[in-house]
Amino acid sequence: MRYDTAYRDVITQNMARFVATPMESGGLKRAAVGLIVTDDGEGGAALVLTRRATKLNSHSGQWALPGGRLEDGESPAQAALREAREEINLELSGDTILGVLDDYPTRSGYLITPVVAWAPAGATMSPNPAEVARIHLMALTVFNRPGSPEFVSIPESDRPVVRYPVTDQYIHAPTAAVLYQFMEVAVHGRPTRVSHLEQPVWAWR
Repeated sequence: MRYDTAYRDVITQNMARFVATPMESGGLKRAAVGLIVTDDGEGGAALVLTRRATKLNSHSGQWALPGGRLEDGESPAQAALREAREEINLELSGDTILGVLDDYPTRSGYLITPVVAWAPAGATMSPNPAEVARIHLMALTVFNRPGSPEFVSIPESDRPVVRYPVTDQYIHAPTAAVLYQFMEVAVHGRPTRVSHLEQPVWAWR
């Protein structure tokens, strides 16, 4: 999983073959997140993840992808690019977008459209402290380890909960569900759906 033009071509081709499933909002608030592929600093491909600022009113301190609510008249792609600029000071043009994944409904009242983008070599970023505590460039190999992701059961739902073990912590759904579909579709070329995957109970608020 090298960060180079050949690997960008692989992801581009996999995304082009995938037909995303949109959903009606049904009262959910529309949002977008960016699955931004970048250099891990050692020549490998990585995704940009953040830890949310601890002073935020909702989901503070959690692992997240850059993203947020759509503004009036925005497309998911436009929102993802704007949020990257606002949250991590990363400027991306429209031609960096490689495609979108399935809409994913969250228990907390959002319908997320994941937008896949490729950050050009040399792109710089820095956290907006009002929203982001820290930026993590997570090598794609982290999400490709044996036994990862994990699917666990909870008594509150008959749907499996998805999570990724990272060091001594977990990345939970909805972020984990979006990451799983990215790895399946964009990286491995497998048309996998994830809307059935559950989130932990504490994320339902």
